[in-house]
Amino acid sequence: MRVWIDAAAAPAELRIFGLSLIERHLRALARLAGRITEVRIDGNPGPLPDDLKLRIDVHAGDSQAPAGARLAAYLARSDEPVIAIAGDSIVDSRLFTAFLDTTGSCVARNDDAGNPACLLRLEKETAPLIPCDASTVAEIGRQLLAEGHVRPFTQDEFPGFIPVLRRTLPFYLFTTRNAQAAAECERFLFWSNYKGSTDFFTKYVYPPLVWRLVRPLARARIHPNVVTLASIVLTFAAVPLFAAGAFVPGLLFAYGMSVLDSVDGKLARLTFTDSKLGNVLDHGLDIVHPPLWYVAWAWGLAGGDLAAPVFVASIWMTGFYVADRLVLAIYRNIFGRGLHTHAPIDAFVRTFISRRNVNLPLFTVGVLTGFGTEVFYAIVAWQVVTLVWHAGRTFWILVVEKARPRTTPARPAGS
Repeated sequence: MRVWIDAAAAPAELRIFGLSLIERHLRALARLAGRITEVRIDGNPGPLPDDLKLRIDVHAGDSQAPAGARLAAYLARSDEPVIAIAGDSIVDSRLFTAFLDTTGSCVARNDDAGNPACLLRLEKETAPLIPCDASTVAEIGRQLLAEGHVRPFTQDEFPGFIPVLRRTLPFYLFTTRNAQAAAECERFLFWSNYKGSTDFFTKYVYPPLVWRLVRPLARARIHPNVVTLASIVLTFAAVPLFAAGAFVPGLLFAYGMSVLDSVDGKLARLTFTDSKLGNVLDHGLDIVHPPLWYVAWAWGLAGGDLAAPVFVASIWMTGFYVADRLVLAIYRNIFGRGLHTHAPIDAFVRTFISRRNVNLPLFTVGVLTGFGTEVFYAIVAWQVVTLVWHAGRTFWILVVEKARPRTTPARPAGS
């Protein structure tokens, strides 16, 4: 499939998380390089990074003709369907994949009459029907739709569930012509990249810090893997501090890691720089480090006494933690998504179950009040409760609900 971008409409000075509007489109399309045969940019796109030119076939041209005439001419010469994009738009990148997987001519658009935006998928036979005097892609889509030459692409046929975010998000389209609109888009994109079910601190406490870090990092084009590596350093630097009983500096490192753990994922998705290596580093760290912290907490509390009850409790804590992860893996292996997407109650429980970002503030309170050991016992007990809950929910879903023969639940949480 080919892609046509009307760069003449793109405000050259606007940036969304450090990317020009044209570069955003190209970075999203570069992920589909195997299915996109050519990208035609009509107008001056400005300087483009060399890595994009290597990943997709980009051709630039310029013309003073209206957008409708230029698109009609390009479509008439194409031997493949064409996706048409306005250069001043923010397009949900999932729509590109959806348009590759659908058939026929169609248009996806927003419902804002005062700020219209649309994405077109056009077959070659549509070329003579395009209004050549139309000045924008939105106007082309509106006229083709009004005259019945294309069908509307609706939210009902769009696969809105995002497994990595554990939420359903309808597709979005915006027109961005000034700094205020760009700022509003950044806010929307930032919040749309939060998970539908997560812990209390990630959902309510960290976002202001994450927002203040993501924007300058994106503008400086810092790769998210650099943030992940910094997070790894803080994670393992905290372990000997905890073990030595230096809890305050250890906790500062731990909270720094916890915030950066939210930053790297947002930065990657908002700048189209997520990678398999980054995902492995990020998720691998999330799984591996909590037991190290728990054992180090107990070692520091016990003064290095292996026989101390609190240290023995940390060994049990590690066992319960591993068992909990294994239980959660059962649902994921069957349904292809996390247990906390199954129903609203599961998403709600995810807010405060035993996880690092719940146990860390609990332990902090214990250390600061002089009840570190007692609070650690409470954390171990909470891990047991969490394990029992997850095991019970898994049994209920697979046995009591009879585990209907389908690959995904009918209504995932967050829909």
